[in-house]
Amino acid sequence: MKVLIVCTNHETFPTKTGKTGLWLSELTYFYDVMSKRRVLMDIVSPLGGKIPIDERSLELKDECNAKYWEDATFRAKLDNSLSPAQVRSADYRLVYFAGGHGAMWDLAENTDLQNIVRDIYERNGMVSAVCHGVCGLLNVKLSDGSWLIQDKYVTGFSNVEEALMSFVSEVPFYLEDKLKERGAHYTKSMIPFMEFIEMDERLITGQNPNSAKKVASKALEELFEK
Repeated sequence: MKVLIVCTNHETFPTKTGKTGLWLSELTYFYDVMSKRRVLMDIVSPLGGKIPIDERSLELKDECNAKYWEDATFRAKLDNSLSPAQVRSADYRLVYFAGGHGAMWDLAENTDLQNIVRDIYERNGMVSAVCHGVCGLLNVKLSDGSWLIQDKYVTGFSNVEEALMSFVSEVPFYLEDKLKERGAHYTKSMIPFMEFIEMDERLITGQNPNSAKKVASKALEELFEK
């Protein structure tokens, strides 16, 4: 049983000077849940190589973040992620898209990643994503020509949460709006930034960074206990 984790390579905002990239806890919390079940994991990114970390998310007072940030093996995976060409989709039963604002610039349009997701899903594997990572599912088409998320119940970073983060002028689109445009049934927590996930058959999505652990736990339950 192997899991493929997808992360962004993008680290710049159009005008803000701060660096974006992966939101660290969206990876560490998912990784921790999987590690405790001894699940094998690989990390892939659109370009391969180094995964940038959003500087706002480098919160090392968080025990889970600190645990993996200080882990040489984990850090080596972040510095040497696979490229899509190095991935054999048949090896994986689950794919997970971690978020961070960087994901909005390089995950949605990557056709190689879209093909990997389609292959895993059509082999009866599971597809999961959290927060801005859900944008990686926007343009995934299945073999019959339909959109993966069309008529599916999904969640992802909400318009309200985007506004509260004060990054509206920086992002290329609102994820909530794009999910609805694709024909997805978008749902969210009534209270911003609360843990919230949605599941529709073999598709699991989480609304925000606080949802990563629950996405992982639900995925494990589906893979091992059913």
